[in-house]
Amino acid sequence: MLKNLVPLLLMTLVMSVLSVVTFGILAPVMLAGYYQSILLMLRSGRTPTINDLFSEMRLFLPLLVFSLVVFFATMIGFMLLVVPGIAVVCLLAFACLYMLPLMTDKKMGLVDAVKKSWEMATQGNMADHIVVVILYIGLIAIGSSVFIGILFTQPFATIFILSVFEERMAGGLGKTAAPPPPPSTNGNV
Repeated sequence: MLKNLVPLLLMTLVMSVLSVVTFGILAPVMLAGYYQSILLMLRSGRTPTINDLFSEMRLFLPLLVFSLVVFFATMIGFMLLVVPGIAVVCLLAFACLYMLPLMTDKKMGLVDAVKKSWEMATQGNMADHIVVVILYIGLIAIGSSVFIGILFTQPFATIFILSVFEERMAGGLGKTAAPPPPPSTNGNV
């Protein structure tokens, strides 16, 4: 992160400003480009650029629809009482943590990415995944409390999530289990 600190800060600043200016409409697709750019930085040492924010525009419509559904589900939850709204947010954070990397890196569709993200979250030690979600939300919350804070915590939190994503993919948690082989028929019935 330190090697690419200036490009990461600039990219985060542009993403934050454009998200506010566009009333959040471009936020999901820019976040997808942000994730992919940082993933490439982690893998190959490639320097992130501001243009990377717009590299995943093919995902604009699915991510916009998903964001609207999430927004309305969360608002309904908060209108019912605060606890259902918090439950919706926690469930989404738990289930969809790996959705964007799966959509950008593995070129999955929205529904497949959500299913695979859920599968990755529930495979292996779920307590580890819960800790990852809590740390991610905590970092973003701390950074969001002060505008300039998000410039530092957003890249750090994203690098953290993508490192966990890479580890889970390498460890086999991202792979679908192979079906069992068919029973052999050696003439014995």
